[in-house]
Amino acid sequence: MTTTHSHLDEELQLLKTDTLNMWKLVRQQLSKGKEALVHHDKDLARQVVAVERRVNAYELKIDRDCENIFALFTPVAIDLRFVLAALKINSNLERIGDIAEGIARFVIDIDKSFDPELLKVSRIVEMFELSDAMLIDASKAYEKEDTKLARTLFKRDEKLDEINGNASHVITDYIKTHPENIRESLHILSMIRKLERVGDQTKNIAEEIIFYLEAKVLKHKDPI
Repeated sequence: MTTTHSHLDEELQLLKTDTLNMWKLVRQQLSKGKEALVHHDKDLARQVVAVERRVNAYELKIDRDCENIFALFTPVAIDLRFVLAALKINSNLERIGDIAEGIARFVIDIDKSFDPELLKVSRIVEMFELSDAMLIDASKAYEKEDTKLARTLFKRDEKLDEINGNASHVITDYIKTHPENIRESLHILSMIRKLERVGDQTKNIAEEIIFYLEAKVLKHKDPI
């Protein structure tokens, strides 16, 4: 019995390590997406698109590992919640990887550098930085089993929502004075919509961390 449990502990630790490695990779993808946008670096953007395959491969591996743990060890209580949370966190991270790839494709699609004024008024770089800070703290909360830190993410997502909410108005005003930049403006608007979803995915991750550590389901409730 003890041997089985120590095997389970080993598998859970490996699962946690793999999830944190995927987290790191997804953060790098988002960070490279930001650099590609700011410096109009198409090669870097293409690198993000190419690396997306690695993100997908990680997702499939973690999914398989979770299935194997269910089949071989039938975990219960907090171990069961940990594996269930890992499955959902894995899915959220994969979606953030998709978002980073989508942003990179917008950069590849534009032939000239994005207007610095457009980047400034749209606050898109600020969104990237907020998203990254949230992802870092979500990762720390997961690694250190810190539900207090996980709970800070709900409030911080509101800033991303605010920038997203103002985006249409801001971009419309910019287009009125820069009609020659309509295409890149619409690309920026699409990227802002994507980054707002990074906040949503990170909030979902925070909910999963709280679920596995406290056995509280926060879906469709006001997080406290």
